[in-house]
Amino acid sequence: MNILLVLMIASLMITTGFAAEKETRCFEMRTYYAAPGKLDDLLARFRDHTVKLFEKHGMTNVGYWVPLTNAENKLVYLLAYPSREAREKSWKEFSTDPEWQAVQKASEEKGKLLTKGVSVFLAATDFSPVVQPTQEKEPRVFELRTYHAMPGKLDDLLARFRDHTTTLFTQHGMTQLGYWLPTEKKDGAGEMLIYILAHKSREACEASFKTFRADPEWIKVKAASEANGPLTLPKDGVESTLMAPTDFSPTK
Repeated sequence: MNILLVLMIASLMITTGFAAEKETRCFEMRTYYAAPGKLDDLLARFRDHTVKLFEKHGMTNVGYWVPLTNAENKLVYLLAYPSREAREKSWKEFSTDPEWQAVQKASEEKGKLLTKGVSVFLAATDFSPVVQPTQEKEPRVFELRTYHAMPGKLDDLLARFRDHTTTLFTQHGMTQLGYWLPTEKKDGAGEMLIYILAHKSREACEASFKTFRADPEWIKVKAASEANGPLTLPKDGVESTLMAPTDFSPTK
């Protein structure tokens, strides 16, 4: 292959944030709901102990976020493991670690910190960039987006992202952290696409999507892809949550 062409391809991958290698790890997105008045205590436990213990037991801390509007006292975080089997081993060792047991007991002397925890296992799509913790000089605003596809339309939705949407997102100033599909097909998870974008600010997010939606190429692509009907559910088909990274998040 011509050396100039190789350099051009490499440059494009760096610019768009996408890598030639495929992301094959097992991911887990966990959402914790803190008890009333306990979110700061929960964050302190993660900051001072939990993230280090996760690393000790072979887990990769990708990112930790709290929603900008957080009436439910949520903490959202993303972990990566070499495999699902490695995940099970890591959590077993973590939960039986005497240090963790002591930390958990001490932190809950005045009551439990959590009311609920939700876990979703994820596999990266074939068009996802390799997911790596990244930081900018100024903390960014992150956007967790969940698409609920119409029955039988998930492949068409993925094709639109693969062939068009990801490129257009880059053109309109959005940074793409990763794209995932739930691995356990329950509660409608078999028709879901989950991804995370990064923006310089809330205002930058709004500006990027405004220009993206007005882009003639996007308008053309959307119309062509939906010639036989919409790809996402008409009601609550697209969920968006803007989030701020915690001070201890590897991704900011």
